[in-house]
Amino acid sequence: MKIGIIGLGLIGGSMAKDLRSRGHDLSGWDTHEHHRKMALDLGLIDHIMDLDEMCQLCQLIIVATPVSSIASVVSRVLSQLDDDQAVMDVGSTKRKICEAVRSHPRRELYVACHPLAGTEYSGPTAAITNLFHGKKNIICELEASSKSTAKMVIETMASLGMQNLLMSAEDHDRHAAYVSHLSHISAFALGTTVLNIEKDESQIFNMAGTGFSSTVRLAKSNPDTWSSIFSDNRPHLLEALDGYLHELQKWRDLLADDDQASMTSQIQDANRIGRILDGIELNVLKIS
Repeated sequence: MKIGIIGLGLIGGSMAKDLRSRGHDLSGWDTHEHHRKMALDLGLIDHIMDLDEMCQLCQLIIVATPVSSIASVVSRVLSQLDDDQAVMDVGSTKRKICEAVRSHPRRELYVACHPLAGTEYSGPTAAITNLFHGKKNIICELEASSKSTAKMVIETMASLGMQNLLMSAEDHDRHAAYVSHLSHISAFALGTTVLNIEKDESQIFNMAGTGFSSTVRLAKSNPDTWSSIFSDNRPHLLEALDGYLHELQKWRDLLADDDQASMTSQIQDANRIGRILDGIELNVLKIS
């Protein structure tokens, strides 16, 4: 199958790498010229091809741009597709994108996806083989897609080793705010807090153990990508932040009172998250 990928960063590049290894013909485009050349040199794609060419030649087009531009790119692609073609996106937010294309006359050729995979790195050099294997792919508003379009996208994501799950766009964004987006804000805030308080950078390096490194790892993430995600999911993220700030204030009060018994109880409650992650069951419909 001829597949086009618009946006050749971590997610787009990793998808291109894996799909190309499975025998698909991969074309790619990125607004950054050096990313286009790099993706070609690294063997992530077979051809550099712009959006209009992809719409003429590719059966499936994957939009992997920052979320702020996904809706406009998807709309432009939809306007040029025939009935046997499809377009999907891989954005970390879904509500605004789905709303923007809902009334498009060719909406049935689009599938809204969010593969739950990634690292803190960005650009074509961050592309990883088998990044998606064993991970989950959330699909929103699948009922608005035609059966043939849905089949093409579901089979493509399954070929990467992903488990496809159904969720509403609103539920997706609410859960993502708590489980993913809040984690990134926490890492960014922790990073800037340490930088503001500890002026001796050598001591940050000397004292940072695996706990700090793993907690602040996400602070290395791409600024443009994540500020766009935060803005897009602002209402749900504000709600998540309010809850987080409440918990931080609770911790400050316990520490100020030197209430060790209550701190132990809080830690025991927090330990539950480990058991949930070890055997998590999502309240979504799985697609076989």
